[in-house]
Amino acid sequence: MPDILEDAENGLPGTMRRVLERLNDHLKELDRQVKELELQIKLWHKESEASQRLEAIPGVGPITASAIVATVGNATEFKSSRQLAAWLGLVPKQHSSGGKQLLLGISKRGDTYLRTLLIHGARAVIRFAEKKAEPESWLRKLITRRNKNVAAVALANKNARIIWALLTQKATFHPDHTMATYCCGSLIVRVD
Repeated sequence: MPDILEDAENGLPGTMRRVLERLNDHLKELDRQVKELELQIKLWHKESEASQRLEAIPGVGPITASAIVATVGNATEFKSSRQLAAWLGLVPKQHSSGGKQLLLGISKRGDTYLRTLLIHGARAVIRFAEKKAEPESWLRKLITRRNKNVAAVALANKNARIIWALLTQKATFHPDHTMATYCCGSLIVRVD
């Protein structure tokens, strides 16, 4: 933009040059304000223990974590992790009756901003996983079976469910943690 404004030989009228100069100054001011707000969000994130716990999840950064904590709180309003994922619009639409389930595409009926943040974070994880994750990981197997957009929504759904668990149980995320579930009759016992 500065090159266009300084070039007197480009045939740009003086009025248009002044308008472009004002728009360029306005854009710089907006960029400054965005940086200032990001700094405030990051400072709030450093003070929030729940937001810091969520940041440990791959694909969830300080902005996503702070937005989720500010919107969802401790997530006790949701009875299950699926309810949180459905509220975010990350689960398939369901038309089921008579024991016959019909799952359609992702509903997209929930919180657009949080869903977008989670899906963009999942896309970043997928770009990394394509090159560096071990071939037997859940995500690499999913990427080979489905396209990247479907994999991104599936990972965002999984992250939303992890977020619910971390917020309701006040737990910390461990990437190497595997949880085995054994079913004994009608009693389900979880072994960590």
